[in-house]
Amino acid sequence: MVKAKKFVLRHIFEGLPKPTDVEIVEEELPCIQHGEFLMETLFLSVDPYIRAFEQTVGDVVIGKQVAKIIESKSRRYPVGKYVVNHFGWRTYTIAKDIPAPEGILPDFGNVPLSLALGMLGMTGNTAYFGFLEKCKPKRGDVVVISGAAGAVGSHVGQIAKIFGCKVIGIMGSDAKGKYVTEELCFDHFINYKKGTIKEDLNKFAPKGVNCYFDGVGGELSSTIIHSMAPHGRIAVVGTASEYNDDPTKLPKVTPVQSAFVGKLLQMEGFQVYEYAPRWNEGIEQNLKWIQQGQLKYKETITEGFENTFKAFVDMLQGKHTGKAIIKV
Repeated sequence: MVKAKKFVLRHIFEGLPKPTDVEIVEEELPCIQHGEFLMETLFLSVDPYIRAFEQTVGDVVIGKQVAKIIESKSRRYPVGKYVVNHFGWRTYTIAKDIPAPEGILPDFGNVPLSLALGMLGMTGNTAYFGFLEKCKPKRGDVVVISGAAGAVGSHVGQIAKIFGCKVIGIMGSDAKGKYVTEELCFDHFINYKKGTIKEDLNKFAPKGVNCYFDGVGGELSSTIIHSMAPHGRIAVVGTASEYNDDPTKLPKVTPVQSAFVGKLLQMEGFQVYEYAPRWNEGIEQNLKWIQQGQLKYKETITEGFENTFKAFVDMLQGKHTGKAIIKV
């Protein structure tokens, strides 16, 4: 018998999630049956979408994990293999299958397994497909990225540089700005907390913004949209500025319709599993870029399963750089 720990939702999140919204519960797992396998969690992911996802009280908090198969009665999932799955914040899991496109991890060579939760997983494919398929960048384009020091944004900026674009990252601190410009080779950064976004965009992109990769929404995005160049493209992958707001009330932001009509802009929402049939394409290309030194990764790693919730809240408040990971 194996005892598993799991985070269970006790209250629906309202505003910024509180420690009392969740509880760590122990569960004694049964012996595995024919066709089943037992996984030990090695790494957990905390991501903004967890805050926005609708769950029911009593559910295990959702989230991805990298795990090792430690016992198996399944030919498809042998002992010793590493897997990425979506079974939530728990330390051990019994399953019969892992729904595609997740499953047994390919050989990453000498890069960390935790990247399966970042650049070589859902996060990386969000950057790869979201930027290339929705923004359709061209050499010389001016690309603006909100949340640019986070896992997806920092990845998108590097892909944009690979494609010969000028990259402007927006984040909430000068330290993060120096990280993306000095280490990731972004051309400029804007600290939105200084309140000079419009002026800075006029300075850094005097002819307008060609591509905007938006993971934040809100008034910040309204300002950027009004700074777009004719025929600009906008990919919307998240609305982090609204995740802790009252969902029954519409957000109040500056209207953007005039910019869309006057500049013939295009904006499209994005969900990564739209590209599930091409999942391995994104992982293989991102791995190749990492091995070639064209993509750099950064992880904010928190030790200990019990610290998962705190790391989640810290991530929502922007207290991380790159991908937020829990080492169980």
